[in-house]
Amino acid sequence: MSENNTLYAGFSAKIDAILAALEAEAVLPADCPRTNVSVEPPRDPSHGDLATNAAMVLAKQAKTNPRALAEKIVEKLVSDPHVVSAEIAGPGFINLKLDRSVWENELSQIAAQGDAYGKSAMGQGRRVNVEYVSANPTGPMHMGHCRGAVVGDALASLLESAGYDVVREYYVNDAGGQVDVLARSAFLRYKEALGHDIGEIPEGLYPGDYLKPVGEALAKELGDRFVEEPEEEWLPIFRAQAVSAMMDQIRADLALLGIRHDVFASEAALQLAGKPAEAEQWMRAHDLVYDGVLEQPKGKVLDDWEPVELPLFRSTKFGDDQDRPIKKSDGKWTYFGADLAYHMQKAEGADELIDIWGADHAGTVKRIKAAVAALSEGQGKPIPFDVKLVQMVQLLRNGEPAKMSKRSGNFVTIADMVDEVGKDVVRFSMLTRKPDAQMDFDFAKVVETSKENPVFYVQYAHARICSTMRKAAAEGLAPSPDQMDRMGDDELALISQAAQFPREVEAAAKACEPHRIAFYLYDLASAFHSYYNLGNDDAAKRIILAQQPEVSAARLFLASQIGQVLRNGLALLGVEAVEEL
Repeated sequence: MSENNTLYAGFSAKIDAILAALEAEAVLPADCPRTNVSVEPPRDPSHGDLATNAAMVLAKQAKTNPRALAEKIVEKLVSDPHVVSAEIAGPGFINLKLDRSVWENELSQIAAQGDAYGKSAMGQGRRVNVEYVSANPTGPMHMGHCRGAVVGDALASLLESAGYDVVREYYVNDAGGQVDVLARSAFLRYKEALGHDIGEIPEGLYPGDYLKPVGEALAKELGDRFVEEPEEEWLPIFRAQAVSAMMDQIRADLALLGIRHDVFASEAALQLAGKPAEAEQWMRAHDLVYDGVLEQPKGKVLDDWEPVELPLFRSTKFGDDQDRPIKKSDGKWTYFGADLAYHMQKAEGADELIDIWGADHAGTVKRIKAAVAALSEGQGKPIPFDVKLVQMVQLLRNGEPAKMSKRSGNFVTIADMVDEVGKDVVRFSMLTRKPDAQMDFDFAKVVETSKENPVFYVQYAHARICSTMRKAAAEGLAPSPDQMDRMGDDELALISQAAQFPREVEAAAKACEPHRIAFYLYDLASAFHSYYNLGNDDAAKRIILAQQPEVSAARLFLASQIGQVLRNGLALLGVEAVEEL
C-alpha cells in the first residue's frame, strides 16, 4: 500500500497496538513474536467482516488458554468506534463486525490512491533477482517457454508492487553443444542462400525455416568465402552470428507478450571471464569441492564405464542425494558447474534469488539449492533462494491436439499464439492455474464469451463498468463520493470484496504466486456481475436510476472504484483492462 491506511493494514496495526498494550500490562511477555498473527476475512461471511487469530497464536506464550486471552483483546477492541461488535468463536478466534464508515473510507482510499491502490512497502527495497525464460538461443520462442515467461514476468511485477527492487534476468546458454548445432544449421542455410542444394536437413540439426533469414544475412555479409573452408574456420563466426540473430528473435517474441528483461547474462561470457574457475577456487578454499570418483550409475550395466577422478561439489552436505561433478573428464565445465558460478555471480548483486524453471528440470533443484546454500554460508549472509517449477501446457484446438507451426519445424511459436488470440488472452490464461499443475490451452475455449472463460469474464466486468459510465454520462449522471450514505448492504458487500486486494497482493508476493491475483480478479469480477445483475430482477437495484440521481451517484462511484481495482490487478498480470468488448 502506498499509505498504511487501507482496511486490512489499518486493523492489523490496531491489533498490533492492542498486543503491545497487553505486553505493557504484563498479560503478554515482552517482545512476544507476532509474525503469525493475521487479520483476514472470516471463512463464513455471516460470522462478521474481519477475523484475527491473535489469541490462538499467542496464548501459549502468555501461559493462558486462547479464549481467556481473546477476552482481553476483545475488551480493547470494543472501545474502537469503528468496531460494532467483537465476538469470540470456537477455541479463540475473534470475529469483528465493522461500522459502515470503514467501508466508505476504504472506497475513498481506492479513489484517492488510484493506480497505487494495492501497492505495498513490504519488500523494503530488498533486491530480488528473478530469472525466467532462459531458453537456449537456438530458435524462436515456443509454447514450451510461454508459461514460464508469463509466470516470471507477472511475479516480477507483483514483487515490484510489493516494494521489492526487482532485477529481471535471462541466462543465455550460449556455451554448450547446442549452439554448435545451431551454427552448423545456420551454415547449411548460408550455403542454401548462395544457391547450393542442401537437400534434406540432416538428423540432429535444426530444420525450421526460421534459420533461412540468418543464412541469407550471413551470405550477404560474408559472400562465399567459407563455403569450402573446414569447420574450425567458420564455426566460431557462425556461432556468434547465429546466437545474436536468435536472441534478437527471442527478444522480439517476448515483446509480443509484453515481456522484457533488465539483464541478459551470457554463459559464454561467464566462462570467458573465468567465473567457474573462481567459483571452484572459492569452493575448494571452503572445503566444498574435492577430487573424488563417482559411483557407477545404479541400475545400469555399462561395459565402457571406468572410474574417473573429478572435482565434486559436496552437495550431500546440503541435502542432495549425491555429490555432483562440476567438470567433465575432458576438463570442460558441466552444466551444473557453470550454473553454480552463474548463481554465485547473481548472488553478488541481490538479496534474494528466484528461478523460474520448466518442470523437466525438477531433478536439478536440490543440487542448485545446495550450491546457493553453500554460497550463502561462505558469504556470511543468508541468500533466500527459491525455484518455481512450471508444468508444460498442452495445446488443443476444440479438444484436439493443435497442429505444429510450419515455420518452426516442430512446435507452435509464441508469435503464432499471440497472432491468433492476442497477448492478453495468452498472458491471463497462463495464470489461471497454479504453475506446478498441468494445464490445457484450447485455442477455441480461450476466446469464448462465457463465464467459463476467466479472461473474458474479468475483462467483461471492466468493459461493463466503462459502458455503464458512458450511459450515465449520456443521462447527465456522474459518480460522487458525497452520496455514499445512499449505499446499502449489497454495495457494502462489494466493497468488502474489493478491500481484499492489498492483502491479496502482499500474500501473493510472499508466496511468489502471481496466479493468486488472477483468481482474485475472477472472484471480484463475479461479485460485480452478480451485483450488476440484481437490477435485472429488481429495477430499484439498477446502477443508473434517472429519477434518483443521489443513489445513482453512489452506485456509480462504487462501480468506478471496482473498475480501478480490476485495472490495478490486470496491470500486475500485464493484461490490458479493455473498455469495450
